[in-house]
Amino acid sequence: MARTRRPLIAGNWKMNGLTSDALALAKDVAAGVSQAGWTDRELLVCPPATLVMAVAGAVKGSGLMVGGQNCHAKASGAHTGDISAEMLKDAGASHVIVGHSERRSDCGETDAIVRAKAEAAWRAGLTPIVCIGETLAEREGGKTLAVLETQLKGSVPAGSAAAKLVVAYEPVWAIGTGKTPTIAEVAAAHAHIRKVLGGLMSDAEGVRLLYGGSVKGSNAAELLTAGDVDGALVGGASLNAAEFLAIAKAV
Repeated sequence: MARTRRPLIAGNWKMNGLTSDALALAKDVAAGVSQAGWTDRELLVCPPATLVMAVAGAVKGSGLMVGGQNCHAKASGAHTGDISAEMLKDAGASHVIVGHSERRSDCGETDAIVRAKAEAAWRAGLTPIVCIGETLAEREGGKTLAVLETQLKGSVPAGSAAAKLVVAYEPVWAIGTGKTPTIAEVAAAHAHIRKVLGGLMSDAEGVRLLYGGSVKGSNAAELLTAGDVDGALVGGASLNAAEFLAIAKAV
């Protein structure tokens, strides 16, 4: 069956990378994108904020997009250590990850904070990748779908449209652990997300839904064929150009 939504493979570099190694990685990925000449899928890398401008410059014209990992809800002000969506846009970003589970747990970000950051992304002309996902305790307690629904309704801003929103489902217990849900579990979660989005916006069928959580070259093909999966948000595997490109080829 032909895909109705163009797949997106996004790499979250997290807190990894100094200039020389990061630029080498970005250039290797960009070379792979240029060589493949893909028009039926998109690739994105999200380096630390200190590297966004340098990476964006290094890959310009290759077809590889660059994004940020987080932003503040305000455009400017007395927010020491933060970075605004406008700053990311100015540095060359096209996307920004908001509400990643590590931000929710490490920094106490609530759904309301995530929603405000997604709105900030729109204000700056960025596409937010809104992350949601359940903990192991919530899954074992049979609360997965309820948690996803609550997070979606709290994190996705009013006025959302498919052209300016990406949602990433990342089961917290699968991030960086090597564990992944079954294909049936992934499909069920994504189908539920699509259904909930249908109650929040008129063009929910057009929203790209990414799966994240221990995605790698060896399991990408299977995960990316699950129902309603339109790509992946890749963590550790995105730090290796060959592995990241292998995931993109698996779409």
